[in-house]
Amino acid sequence: HIADITEYLRSGDLMVFNDTRVFSARAFGTWEDTPGKVEILLIEPSLSHPGAWSAMCRSSRPARPGLVMVLCEGNLRAEVIDKTDDGRVDLRMDCKGDIFDVLERYGVPPVPPYIHRDSNDLRVGVDKERYQTVYARETGAVAAPTAGLHFSEALLEKIGQRGVDREFVTLHVGPGTFRPVKVDKIEDHVMDAERYEISEATAAAVAQVKATGGRLLAVGSTSVRTLETCAEPDGTVRAGKGRSSIFIYPPYRFKSVDLMLTNFHLPCSTLLMMVCALAGQELIFKAYQEAVKERYRFFSYGDCMLIL
Repeated sequence: HIADITEYLRSGDLMVFNDTRVFSARAFGTWEDTPGKVEILLIEPSLSHPGAWSAMCRSSRPARPGLVMVLCEGNLRAEVIDKTDDGRVDLRMDCKGDIFDVLERYGVPPVPPYIHRDSNDLRVGVDKERYQTVYARETGAVAAPTAGLHFSEALLEKIGQRGVDREFVTLHVGPGTFRPVKVDKIEDHVMDAERYEISEATAAAVAQVKATGGRLLAVGSTSVRTLETCAEPDGTVRAGKGRSSIFIYPPYRFKSVDLMLTNFHLPCSTLLMMVCALAGQELIFKAYQEAVKERYRFFSYGDCMLIL
């Protein structure tokens, strides 16, 4: 059980968590000029149009530049200003108040599509609490760093009592993290870039644990990607911020991360390839056979594994 994790940790180890906070990025409404329904999933601020947002859109008609949608019970208007090559739209927002406050009140958490929710589903309130780590603080993700969902405040305190330090990185998880690999050669797969930040305090803590012979345990694939994006050959990491599109697959040699806690992932996913790079394909496939046999739960609210 996850509560047993302290048995595998040592005093002097360092755990690194992703402190991104999921926002209620799904919003519902209609087109301004027709009663046709429209739904958007906000991804991140647009790189091409300052002040605009990049979003995915589902609607009763194609989203064309110049069209306006009315969302969140009239508290948010969004004008389509561009369509991108990857099928997204850039939206210019006119919001009655802070956009995150409006979305928190009227939006829906972006739980995975196999968990069916609409704007009137009573379970949305539960999702707003459960689809969030207890240490989330930097708003910007459209998917939870799900390995972190296993931790409670009590468990974190127990880990601290073991003499294990705790630090944070931020990587705002986007939908591209879960996009399956569909190319014949995995090296041809292109990861969507995601925003990250590593603080000076986290970089210093990593340097300290590397200097003293401790181990670095990354909680979740997003923490792994952030650390390895900024890793030096000696295992230390650079503080800073940017966008990461690192794709980790065998025979990648890890520079910084020693241990990893992660959920069970789907076939053909970049996440499964990452864990195979760390633990070896043979061992990981044996673990998955055991998981299927024992009916472990997969997906975002599922079980996890600790790779030592």
